[in-house]
Parts: sequence; C-alpha cells; structure tokens
Amino acid sequence: MEYVYAALLLHAAGKEITEENLKAVLEAAGVSPDEARIKALVAALEGVNIDEVIEKAAMPVAAPVAVAAAPAAGAEAAPAEEEEEEEEEEVSEEEALAGLGALFG
Repeated sequence: MEYVYAALLLHAAGKEITEENLKAVLEAAGVSPDEARIKALVAALEGVNIDEVIEKAAMPVAAPVAVAAAPAAGAEAAPAEEEEEEEEEEVSEEEALAGLGALFG
C-alpha cells in the first residue's frame, strides 16, 4: 500500500509519477524501495487518469439521497432507514477500495 500512497501523494502534489520520484517519496518515509514494484506501479499507471478513477471510486450512493429527500413515515421507520444507509455506505466503501486495489495492484 505504501507504493500506492506514494503515487497518490505525488499526484496530489502535482508531481510526475516516475520511478525516481516514487523512490524518493518512499525513502523519505523510511521505506526501503523495491525497484521491481516501483517499475510495475509506474507501468500500471501509464495512461491512467487518476483524478477520474478517484472520482468514480468516491461517488456517493444515490439511495441515501432519495431516503433523505422522502418524508419520514414515522419514528419507527427512522432506525430501519439509518441501518439501511449504513449498510449501503459500507458496501460503497468496500467497492471503492476494491476498485482502487484493482487499479493499483
């Protein structure tokens, strides 16, 4: 994960994601860089629009918005709705993490 974090840090700083830059970030964090993993990550990210991937991974689920917009049926319905929202958010987060994991290996 530290390799992905290093790439995201470089991206957020507006720096090019290169082998040299990744190695520098990892070394600054006290990580002994693995050249093969760095090469693989740089190759995997070639041509990838990171902003687009992050946006897709962070998209909110539409269902909680619809539930929030609907008038409450009563006090008894509120806890069930909250539980459903929490479950949907968990699935959404898991899906987002799976998507990022698939992207960055």
